[in-house]
Amino acid sequence: MTDSEPPIESFKRAVAACFRAMSDRDEMEVTFSAEPPGVSGERARLPFPSRELPSEEVAQVRGEADAMALKLRHHDAKLHSRRMPTGDVAPILFEMLEQARVEALGTNRMSGASDNIAAALEDKFRREGLHRVNDRTEATMPDVVRLMARAAFTGEAPPPAAQRVCELWEPVLKDKIGKDLELLRECLEDQSEYSSTVRKLITDLDIEIGAEHDAEDNESSGDEADEDSMQSESEEEGGESADSAGESGGEATETEGGDDDLGDMMPDDADGEMMPSEGSEEPGDPGKRWRPEHDLSNVPKEAFYTNYTDAFDEVVAAETLCDPEELSRLRQLLDQQLAQLQGLIGRLANRLQRRLLAKQTRSWDFNLEEGLLDTARLDRVVTSPMHPLSFKQEKETEFRDTVVTLLIDNSGSMRGRPITIAAMSADILARTLERCAVKVEVLGFTTRAWKGGQSREKWISEGKIANPGRLNDLRHIVYKSADAPWRRARKNLGLMLREGLLKENIDGEALLWAHDRLLGRPEQRRILMVISDGAPVDDSTLSVNPGNYLERHLRDVIDYIETRSPVELLAIGIGHDVTRYYRRAVTIVDVEQLGGTMMENLAELFDEEELRGAASRRAGAYRSMGRTG
Repeated sequence: MTDSEPPIESFKRAVAACFRAMSDRDEMEVTFSAEPPGVSGERARLPFPSRELPSEEVAQVRGEADAMALKLRHHDAKLHSRRMPTGDVAPILFEMLEQARVEALGTNRMSGASDNIAAALEDKFRREGLHRVNDRTEATMPDVVRLMARAAFTGEAPPPAAQRVCELWEPVLKDKIGKDLELLRECLEDQSEYSSTVRKLITDLDIEIGAEHDAEDNESSGDEADEDSMQSESEEEGGESADSAGESGGEATETEGGDDDLGDMMPDDADGEMMPSEGSEEPGDPGKRWRPEHDLSNVPKEAFYTNYTDAFDEVVAAETLCDPEELSRLRQLLDQQLAQLQGLIGRLANRLQRRLLAKQTRSWDFNLEEGLLDTARLDRVVTSPMHPLSFKQEKETEFRDTVVTLLIDNSGSMRGRPITIAAMSADILARTLERCAVKVEVLGFTTRAWKGGQSREKWISEGKIANPGRLNDLRHIVYKSADAPWRRARKNLGLMLREGLLKENIDGEALLWAHDRLLGRPEQRRILMVISDGAPVDDSTLSVNPGNYLERHLRDVIDYIETRSPVELLAIGIGHDVTRYYRRAVTIVDVEQLGGTMMENLAELFDEEELRGAASRRAGAYRSMGRTG
């Protein structure tokens, strides 16, 4: 370390060196970012630490690094892929138990790594809100199984944030998987035997795992897999294969759950939904399970959309979703990202400010009896000395009060760079428009839980009626109200970077919510800007309703706003084309484009307002000329 090297740089260098040593990968490139940690090829991404390097955050960053390094050292990805079960819940449990294995192999030898990983887990579970959970829910079961395995392998107690949820689940799980955990502890060094035992454990939880892929099948799966997939899809679409429907997680046939406590919590063929893995993808992408698209062309156009219950929906202020200290840390992460774009922000802000203020420049009233002398009309006095002098006065051009709502998709598919781009752009826009006396509201939308939450539990307990409608708990977030100054709401925008916040997206209802808030505003002009990365997705709803249920509702809402509402609507797609939904829409892939695109679209809206006003003034002048002529 040199005398001039900041402590944070020394820390990052030490963590990177330790990562390479623990992973036994000397060529590994280690970077630090506000995006979620992960490994891609020979590049590892770790959380960006604060400059003050508080001890808790140091342990969290080191814990993330140690967990990733141990997986690189002790994990055989090909073997893991061959043994990976199918379905919704089974792959998540398989991944978590493999992570528990590789961490145990390292922490049993290195007490420092054990402390670091414990700190990282505590931070993860607290950010996900496990410390607020007071009952058993589907989404918490895989985490509890992982912690039970960790305790069996290393003797480590659950982190404080997960203590309560473990106490709720352990009486139900211990009798089912206690012996399996003992068998797993005996084969930690043998990944092949371990993975076989994990599959048995998942089966003991009454979760379908599908057939195991052997090596030959894996190597020759190219064309045959494609053919099997096509056959499975055609069978599902025609309703001929119940088995393939169950494995694909699409609209499965409903079956009765078990009679024990776990049976009500665990998914069967009909309810096989739970929190997806980190790599969940949008529909149509490789790796996303296939869902049949039902034709609704014969359904009447009258209102078809409903929700099973709205008792668990919430509209919540951003600052109530996490502690003030964490909110400050997340805002600091956002500021670190924005620091790289200070020049861009300044240019965009100045450009938009000039264009908006230009709409408020003064015009002139002519042929007045007092004011400034109109020198352009002096020729009339010269040719006709009896003609009175002509004066002019400046007047302010009519500029309607305006409010802009920025509605941001907070779904899981926005995780990483897209949500960072959206948060930065919201920050840029709020600051810039506030300087131009245009009020800005920043809203977000997601769900409270993966795969249905309390709404789904209520539906199950009440007999699983057919076509129940929307079947998830909405969470609509107010990051900044229109009347709040940016300086008071700036911290809230960092919440978008919080791990565990982003879940599923029901765009149609979010759009109506933002639209109705705008209609209640006193401003004369209302603009709604949507930032999203694709179609609405909520597996709980789509598994028991027609396949395009949410998409059709979104289209109906958009059509209503675009054709019958005074609210002006525009959309920006992040990496996905949203022009198939919105009449006025653009697609971008990076923050430089998004900032400029938002500014240009807003400026164009104001240009259109000016053109309409000019046309109206010209029409009035022509009518006046006709009357005087």
